[in-house]
Amino acid sequence: MRARLLPCLCRAFFLSVGMSAAALPAFADKPTGEWVGMLVTDQGTCPDHQDSILQVETDRVAFTPATGTLVLRGKPDKNFTRLHAQLMLKDKDGKPLPWVFEGQPDGDSIKGVFGTPNCRAHIVLHRPQGSAWKNFMGD
Repeated sequence: MRARLLPCLCRAFFLSVGMSAAALPAFADKPTGEWVGMLVTDQGTCPDHQDSILQVETDRVAFTPATGTLVLRGKPDKNFTRLHAQLMLKDKDGKPLPWVFEGQPDGDSIKGVFGTPNCRAHIVLHRPQGSAWKNFMGD
């Protein structure tokens, strides 16, 4: 009896996880969480070789271009209609080198632009598909 119950429970679990992955919450329903996308270079040389990650929380925003080591930080506006993050670096002569991300919700995604003195790129971010368990169980 027990041996027959386990496969049924496993199938039910994986079906529910699969269904939750297909029905990911739209930005308006739940703006907080992780968002993933690939930068598309418009001008210059940009880190467009790997996915970038945007983390949105109620009181902070963090954008990591090409999942690198540099993180741009900021705060969302009150209604999450504008997401801004930046990092100010300096060149060898002490001149500022700003890195800036600006994003806004667009249905079930976030559209944004990323810029540095040597790069201008656009990006469309979506909920990561590989986190079905987290989406199923919640934060």
